[in-house]
Amino acid sequence: MNSKKIIFVVLGMLLLIISACNKSNSNSFNGNGAKVTIFHDPSCGCCGLYSDYMKRNGFDVEVNQVSNLAPVKEQYGIPNNMLSCHTSLIGDYFIEGHVPVEAIEKLLAEKPDIRGISLPGMPSASPGMPGKKNGPFIIYSISKDGSTAEFMRI
Repeated sequence: MNSKKIIFVVLGMLLLIISACNKSNSNSFNGNGAKVTIFHDPSCGCCGLYSDYMKRNGFDVEVNQVSNLAPVKEQYGIPNNMLSCHTSLIGDYFIEGHVPVEAIEKLLAEKPDIRGISLPGMPSASPGMPGKKNGPFIIYSISKDGSTAEFMRI
């Protein structure tokens, strides 16, 4: 009788562990092969690291190295105060800078009527950037009229 109780306890613990693993995996984002085109300067190392980050998160990444990114940023109407070192395109949206996949997941799930999202500058510890995180990452949405609003904090 005692060995049966032990077996049931062990089986119960295994089921709990499996359930916990499945829950934690369901919260991770998988780009599901979504096509992303990343425009960046050929000499920028952090842009290459961001491209690798996107690949690791399940995106089908195409890299376009261009020496002058100003025309790309102008074409997509990215305001000067929202600029970063690289611009990505996913579907009808732009992603400016080192935006974490959680924000991209929200963008693709909600499909808001905007041009894109941005994490301005090159914040420390953002995807592709070294260093220590100094506070929340504030990701902004850029509307079709060029106005900005907070999209989310991570």
